[in-house]
Amino acid sequence: MNSEKYLVSMLGEKANWVSNVKAASGKATLRHGTSEQVLLEEVNVKERAPILKEYLQIAPGARPHIPVDKDAPISEFEKIASEFPVFKLETIN
Repeated sequence: MNSEKYLVSMLGEKANWVSNVKAASGKATLRHGTSEQVLLEEVNVKERAPILKEYLQIAPGARPHIPVDKDAPISEFEKIASEFPVFKLETIN
């Protein structure tokens, strides 16, 4: 994976924040100590599998929500990729 930043919906398509981001055409504010204006671009389903796999490696709290073992082959992540939205994060200056 490169230095790109992504947000993954471990709760799937029906998470409220996913609906909000889509309604706002990807514009969002992230708050983590400070506020950061960002643009979130949804990643194509065909490109999500490696991102989801890496996500499970670094986010153990997400593992119960995504029905694939963190060490499963990419082909297993491809099967469930359409169920878990992934957004590429771009900071707006």
